[in-house]
Amino acid sequence: MRAPSEPAAPLLLRRGEAVLFRRPGLAISADAFLAAAMRLAESLPAAPSVVNLCRDRLHVALGFAAALLRGQASILAGVPTARELAELPARFPGAYALVEPDGFAAHTLAGGPLPLHRLSPPDWSLAAGAAQGGAMPMIPSARRAAIVLTSGTTGDAVAHEKSWGGLLARSLTAARRFALATEPAASAPASIVGTVPSQHMYGFESTLLIAFHAPVASFCGETLYPADIAAALAAMPAPRWLVTTPLHLRALLAARPGLPPLAGIISATAPLEAAAAEAAERAFAAPVFEIFGATEIGAIATRRAGADEPWQVYDDIRLEPRAEGIGVHAPGAAPGVIADLVELVGPTRFRLLGRREDVVKRAGKRVSLAALNQALTGIEGVIDGVFVVPEDLEARPQARLSAFVVAPERSAAEIRAALRLCIDPTFMPRRIIKLDRLPRNAVGKLPRAALAGLARAEPGLAESPGRG
Repeated sequence: MRAPSEPAAPLLLRRGEAVLFRRPGLAISADAFLAAAMRLAESLPAAPSVVNLCRDRLHVALGFAAALLRGQASILAGVPTARELAELPARFPGAYALVEPDGFAAHTLAGGPLPLHRLSPPDWSLAAGAAQGGAMPMIPSARRAAIVLTSGTTGDAVAHEKSWGGLLARSLTAARRFALATEPAASAPASIVGTVPSQHMYGFESTLLIAFHAPVASFCGETLYPADIAAALAAMPAPRWLVTTPLHLRALLAARPGLPPLAGIISATAPLEAAAAEAAERAFAAPVFEIFGATEIGAIATRRAGADEPWQVYDDIRLEPRAEGIGVHAPGAAPGVIADLVELVGPTRFRLLGRREDVVKRAGKRVSLAALNQALTGIEGVIDGVFVVPEDLEARPQARLSAFVVAPERSAAEIRAALRLCIDPTFMPRRIIKLDRLPRNAVGKLPRAALAGLARAEPGLAESPGRG
C-alpha cells in the first residue's frame, strides 16, 4: 500500500504578475522573484543551514526563498556580535553565511569562523518572465524553514525553529486580521513600509513573509529616519500601511514629516503608551494597532492601540490556563507558555499585566517596570527613557531606582515634577540622568548588557545596574 504524500504548501501564493517588493524605481513581480530565487538556489553550497546576514530586505527575502528551495534552514541572527558569530559553527555544524558582496558582513567576516557565500544581486529586468508558465515549487509543510535567534534583553541567544507550514499559517492569519485577503483581491493590493529589520521575527512575518502569501508589496529601502519613512511611504501606492515600533513612532511624532494618507499603523516589540497611540492617530489620521507576539510562536494577538481594550488572539490561536501560566497553541508550532503575566478575558481575549520578571517591589508596594517606563516616556518633551532597578532594591533600604532620559528640551527637575503627578512616591527615581540617546538595538529593545554599560559610566550605579 502506498504511503500518503507529505503535506506541502506553495512557496508563493501570488499571481505571476503580482508585485511582491518595491524599491525606488523598481517593482519585483512574483515571476521575477521566483526566477531569481531558483537561480540563487542552484548556486548555494550544500549545507543544512545558512546564516542570512543580508541587510537589504529584498536580499533577505531572496536568500530565504533560495535556501528553502535548496532544503536549507535560514538562521536569522539579526546583527550578531563577534562572540555570537564565533559560537555559530559549533551550534550549527556545516552552516555558511550568506552576505551581500559589498555589505558590511562581507568585509568583517572574511576569514572568520563561517564560510561565506556572496549573493550577487540579480538583473531584475532579465529575471522577469523566466519562471512564467512553470509550476510553483511546493515546500513540505514540516520542513524546518527558519531558525530565529533571539536574546531579548538578556544577552543569551536562544534558537527557535520554524516550520514552513507554521510560517504560512501565521502569514495568512495576519492577512485576515488586517483585512488583507488572499489573491485574487477585490481591492487594490496594499503597500507595506516597515521600519523594523526583516531579521527580527516581527519584521520577518510582517514585512517579508506576508508579501509571499497576501496581496501586499513591501518596501525595500532606507527607513531609518523620519524623512526616510516619509519618502518611502510617498513612493508606495495606496493603500499604505506603516509597520513600525514605539521608538520609531515617537520619532515620527517629534519630527512630524508630511506623510501621505495611511490605511493603518502597526506597532510591536514593546508596549505603546496610550498617549503616543492617540497622538499618532490624530497626527497621521490613521488607526494604530498593536501586535503581541513571542519569537517562539510568532504573532499571537492584536488590539487597537490606546483604547485599553483586551488583546484579541488570532483566529487559529488557542489559549488555555496552566499551572505555570497561560498556554498557547498555534498551527505548526510547539505548544508554549506566554512569558508575560496575562489575565484571560474569555477564551479568545486577555489583558497584559506585564512581564513576570518586571514587577518592581519596594516597601510593600509593587508596580510593573513597563508602567514606570510608560509614565516616563509619556511626559511631554521626553523622547525616550527607561527606569533602572537595582537588584537589591527590596533587601537594601537605601537602594533607589534611577532613570535614563532623552529629553533635550526638559530639565531633570521638570521631569521629576511631572513624574510626581503620575507614579507612587515609593518608586520615584533618586537620579535622572539625561543622555543624547539610549543604546537600543535595531528593534528598539534595551539589552541588559547595554544598560549595565550605562550604569558603569555613572558613579553610584555601577555596583548593581539591575533591570531595565
